[in-house]
Amino acid sequence: MANALDEMDPTNPTMEQGKDVGVIAKQVPIKVGVGSTVFVVILWVLAIIPGIIYLWRRQMAGNHLRQLEQKINANASEIDNYLEQRVVILTNCAQLVEKAVKLDEDTYKAIAAYRSGHPEALKDTSDVERNDLAATFDGVSRGINVALERYPELAAHKEIKDAMQQNSYLQREITAARTVYNDSVNQWNRDVNEWPVKMIFAAKHGYTTRVPFIASQEIKEQARGTFFN
Repeated sequence: MANALDEMDPTNPTMEQGKDVGVIAKQVPIKVGVGSTVFVVILWVLAIIPGIIYLWRRQMAGNHLRQLEQKINANASEIDNYLEQRVVILTNCAQLVEKAVKLDEDTYKAIAAYRSGHPEALKDTSDVERNDLAATFDGVSRGINVALERYPELAAHKEIKDAMQQNSYLQREITAARTVYNDSVNQWNRDVNEWPVKMIFAAKHGYTTRVPFIASQEIKEQARGTFFN
C-alpha cells in the first residue's frame, strides 16, 4: 500500500505560496455523551470491583488536572511578571520620546489600566486577555523603534538606549516563558480530551480547553520583514 501523503506523487496537491498559520483563540467546553454514562453504569453492573477502580481512577484524574491547573497558573504568573516589567520600561521610554512618538490614545489607556490594576487585575486575567496585553506592548515597542529610526539622536540617548535593551531582554524572557506555558496548556488540552476517566471528570466539572499564548500581529509582521539589505 502506498503512502496516503506521498510528496513524490504529482497528483497530490501542494501549496507553493505557503500558508500563514494562526491560532484559534477559542475555549472549547468538554462534553461527553450518553455513552459515557452507560459506560460508568456498566462498570457498576458488572461488579463492585470495576466500579471501585473507576472511582479511584476518577479521583486520580481529578488530582492530576487540579495540579496541572496550578502549574499552568504558575507559568502564566511568570509571563505576567515579565509583562509588568516590560510595560514599566516601555512607559518610561515612551515618555522620554513623547514628542517624537505619536501613540494612539487607546494604547496609552491600555498601559495606564495595566499599571493601575496590576497585580490585582491579573488574578482574573484570561488566556485571551493575556495575549491582548502582550500584543499591546509589542505595538508600543514597535512604535518606539520606528521613532528611533526616524530620530537617530534619540537612539543615542543613554536612558532610551538602556531602556530598549532591557525591553529586548524581557521580550526574550517572555518568549522562553511562553514556551513553557504553551507546553503546559498543550498537556491540559490533551488530558481533558482523554476518554474515559479524565474526559468524564472534565465534563462533569465544566472544564474547557485553554488558549495557548499567541504571537502578536506585530511580531508576525517583523518576522516577515527584511532583515538584511
